[in-house]
Amino acid sequence: MKRFAALFAALDGTTRTGEKTAALAGYFRTAPEADRVWTIALLSGRRPKRVVNSTELRLWAAEAAGIPLWLFEESYAVAGDLAETIARLLPEPPPGPEADAGAEDTDGLDQTLRQLLHLAGRPEAERRAAVEAAWRRLGAQERFVFNKLLTGGFRMGVSQGLMVRALAEATGLDEATLAHRLMGNWSAADVSFAALIAGDGQEAARPYPFALASPLEEAPDSLGPVREWLAEWKWDGIRGQLICRDSTFALWSRGEELITDRFPEMAPLADFLPRGTVIDGEVVAWKDGAPLPFAELQRRIGRKTVPRKLLAEAPAVLLAYDLLEDRGQDLRAQPLGHRRARLEAILASLPPGLPLHAPPAVTADDWNGLATLRAGARDRQAEGLMLKRLSAPYHIGRKRGEWWKWKLDPYSVDAVMIYAQAGHGRRANLFTDFTFALRDGNDLVPFAKAYSGLTDAEFSEITRWVQKNTLERFGPVRRVVPELVFELAFEGIQASPRHRSGLALRFPRMARWRRDKGPAEIDEIATLRALLKA
Repeated sequence: MKRFAALFAALDGTTRTGEKTAALAGYFRTAPEADRVWTIALLSGRRPKRVVNSTELRLWAAEAAGIPLWLFEESYAVAGDLAETIARLLPEPPPGPEADAGAEDTDGLDQTLRQLLHLAGRPEAERRAAVEAAWRRLGAQERFVFNKLLTGGFRMGVSQGLMVRALAEATGLDEATLAHRLMGNWSAADVSFAALIAGDGQEAARPYPFALASPLEEAPDSLGPVREWLAEWKWDGIRGQLICRDSTFALWSRGEELITDRFPEMAPLADFLPRGTVIDGEVVAWKDGAPLPFAELQRRIGRKTVPRKLLAEAPAVLLAYDLLEDRGQDLRAQPLGHRRARLEAILASLPPGLPLHAPPAVTADDWNGLATLRAGARDRQAEGLMLKRLSAPYHIGRKRGEWWKWKLDPYSVDAVMIYAQAGHGRRANLFTDFTFALRDGNDLVPFAKAYSGLTDAEFSEITRWVQKNTLERFGPVRRVVPELVFELAFEGIQASPRHRSGLALRFPRMARWRRDKGPAEIDEIATLRALLKA
């Protein structure tokens, strides 16, 4: 764990992309191969399942530190990060053979994570003994990283694209090739480093890395002539790739999750699509020739099997945006205009009634015409427009200048903060996670939580205010004087019986701190309820 903990510290200690790339590339050149595989897995979101819950960890750590649980909880409330609290409160490891330099040989990342996997489902006494033994062996920094792995809160501040770049630098392989080989449903416990980077023969079942768009921040006419761009509705669905290769038929989400079984209505496509076809598109709930609200699709997302009633109520289709592979030929380097022409030819050859549709056309003579169409996006259950340069290849990840999201302005309300909680990672000492309320007559009704949108300086100022205006404490959460008002932005709203307000917001965040408003000037909950009915 020493080598991996040192990498964690190096990455956490800089915001410079070049320094992060160099640290990762050096690690990939020198670390044991099994540790490299686990590092790739962790940085691509393949974290092992938790084998210990936070309640158990707090109790074990308090007893190991020789302090009462209430004192541990108070320390946790101040630190705001469970992994850091445990690492700081535990006594130094005792001297002896377990704590010497040879510990690196027995506590590598691979062995540590395999031991954790082995603990899944074991009795509490066995899991506790294993965790406490690791705490006794590891130094402070290694304990901190070990605790992060235990709690499931592991983050390294490194994008998957940066990780692939560093791996390419270390191995001499092409980034695009590596990115494709790292896609799909592989397990770090079952694959070697050599097989992973060389390809294990399973590429036929894997999606390509997704191309992503950047928010459009300038006026659209700054992009040049409108004829050089393809405009599409930005649907509120699930981005996916449909793969039909040889004996493989699969639907992958952008999160690299295999979702074929959740959308059984796609199965007939396997009988009609040419072999060697890969289509990029959006899965949306679609009925009577129009998209349904995202809430209808969301009812299906968490299910392994979908009952017939739900299939009838929220049938899904794939709106085909792009053709990445045609009869086994990789088209990603070809211009978008060429790929779309070949996609349209495939769609035209299919019999009617299949759940694969060409997206409705969005055309205008100029940018003003597109802006007029964009203004009516919500009437189509869309979030705005996508703009894609017709001459652009299908790139990996987010490349500014070729794909843009021209979204509608979000909804917004002014709300008062009523609860505050410390953040995690580099913001563990700041209060950054807030609960907000709106008025319902004389009552304040909590309706949303948000943690993003403000600057570090604003979070620091709010933290000082929270420390002086706390009314009650509930572990790491503080109830505060309802005084600070914020404008909350959000993308959508739906009814939710699970929430006290009866409402759930989509992507709520803090747009700004309304220093010019007091709690008497916040919006009414009726404002949101009216929006739900609109």
